[in-house]
Amino acid sequence: MHSLIALHSRIFGALETHVAPALLPTLARFLFVAALFLYYWNSGLTKVGEGLTGLFRLDLGAYFQILPRAVEAVGYDPSALGPLARAVVLAGTWAEFLLPILLLVGLFTRLAALGMTGFIMVQTWVDVMGHGVALGQWFDRHSDGLIDIRAFWVFPLIVLVLKGAGPLSLDAWLSRRQTPSAALTPVSQPR
Repeated sequence: MHSLIALHSRIFGALETHVAPALLPTLARFLFVAALFLYYWNSGLTKVGEGLTGLFRLDLGAYFQILPRAVEAVGYDPSALGPLARAVVLAGTWAEFLLPILLLVGLFTRLAALGMTGFIMVQTWVDVMGHGVALGQWFDRHSDGLIDIRAFWVFPLIVLVLKGAGPLSLDAWLSRRQTPSAALTPVSQPR
């Protein structure tokens, strides 16, 4: 029995030490990109106007999706909402494009994953409070509630916040190229 426990410890200890540090963040990025990149990209496209300048000329749909009750209160006239509402909707729309791209290439991954986690939390709040989507609950027999689904969306992002992007990322490439600051400064030796 002791040899079986020792074998188990050696095998899974080696996996944890040598495989998991590279595999977990790489799989977390892959999972996010495979499951949600196009979801957010297409959602962002529904909010912008035509052409490259459309990133600055937001569609009414952008305001309705992000600030549904506020837009309804002003008779669906986004100009009546003011500059703060425009800034919020613009930032939310740009985040739908920028954060998934950063996660795809693995650049500023920890910050992008943290931002995307916050984005999903705000998105969930807007869906429930603004659009009337049922949140659902945990520990029930249903696995299709909004809270269940969004928990699975957030989990790989938490892995990325804690572990970084993994070896197949721009973060790792930039880290390998960076020269340690100690090597740039000559160290004086006592005589």
